[in-house]
Amino acid sequence: MSIRLLAGLGFAFALGTLVGVNPSAQTGHKAVYGGAPPVAPYSPGVDTGDSLYLSGQVGVNPETGALHEGVRAQAEQALNNLNVLLAEAGLSKSHVVRATVYLDDIDNYGALNEVYGEFFEGVEVKPSRSTVAVTALPIGAAVEIDFIAAR
Repeated sequence: MSIRLLAGLGFAFALGTLVGVNPSAQTGHKAVYGGAPPVAPYSPGVDTGDSLYLSGQVGVNPETGALHEGVRAQAEQALNNLNVLLAEAGLSKSHVVRATVYLDDIDNYGALNEVYGEFFEGVEVKPSRSTVAVTALPIGAAVEIDFIAAR
């Protein structure tokens, strides 16, 4: 290796350290699967020790692989799927600090909100949330929900 390359690598390491990027940041991260393998090249959840990042879940029953009918049933199943991932990481819905909800039709906001409210019933501090309408969701789902949780 040339001196110039070594100096460049040293600068990159020092800069990364200054801005909080650790070259070994993946060390200690754990994938969370919830019992069902992902359908694409991603982890359903990543546990960093302090935080848990859960990929979007749709209303697919993990036992049958079938998508439930209707936004209410899909939202309930998506939230149940997320709850399984939380439990695998030793967390509960009270640890959720952020949620993002994707709807294929914003007119379903009211129905989604009822199911979502029931799911977080009894949780003292509800997570922050964004809800957005999108053109389409994977496998024709009506709703997709993701979470960030903190210990």
